[in-house]
Amino acid sequence: MGTESRVAMITGAAVGIGRASAILMAQRGDRLVLVDVDGERLALLAQELSDYTAEVLTFVCDVSDEDAIKAVVAQAQERFGAIDILINNAALWRVWQPFVEMSSATWRRYLEVNVMGTVYCTQAVLPRMLERGWGRIVNVASVAGVYGNANMANYSATKGAVIAFTKALAKEVADRGVLVNAVSPGSVSPSEERDIDAYIPSELAFIGRTGTDRENAELICFLASDKASYISGQNIQIDGCRKKQ
Repeated sequence: MGTESRVAMITGAAVGIGRASAILMAQRGDRLVLVDVDGERLALLAQELSDYTAEVLTFVCDVSDEDAIKAVVAQAQERFGAIDILINNAALWRVWQPFVEMSSATWRRYLEVNVMGTVYCTQAVLPRMLERGWGRIVNVASVAGVYGNANMANYSATKGAVIAFTKALAKEVADRGVLVNAVSPGSVSPSEERDIDAYIPSELAFIGRTGTDRENAELICFLASDKASYISGQNIQIDGCRKKQ
């Protein structure tokens, strides 16, 4: 395939890194399939993207609902023919709780969204990618999945699983034109921030600040492009030279 417009599906698209990725992909001419549980913010994003493209489908959907994800992908493929790019960005992360106080229900919910949500979306789009001989899958992980963060055992475990899944799947499909990578952000700007270039001070990085949504999205968009044609099975940390925890 050449450099024509791609079809990109982004989960957790309404805010933060997902939103910035949608903006940059719309600006480069990609057609978009946007998924989020927040319908109001998703509608605002679609309106925002109308300055760049009318080729946007939005779905209010929980990625842990396998049947709903299958329906989203089926509708998107009916409209656009195929999904070329998958950005698995949706995740739960707001947690700060000692392991001994964390309920099994909380663990299950994080596993359902962060791990199984990634699996369901990937299973739904991968067969058509393999048929067409071209695809890009970018899984948004975290440095917590590399180092492990205290009081975030469930989040760290799920992101570690996403990284391992990325490396394993990449080896299965690389020779069939589908490249699979992960990005692991460090400290990021508050997801409620509308300015994709905003940052705040951070003592966790030697650079001294959080990463912007645009900086994270630029890496994701590169990995989802033709320019990343010899990169697969990697977990790339984008963390401002993080001070390991």
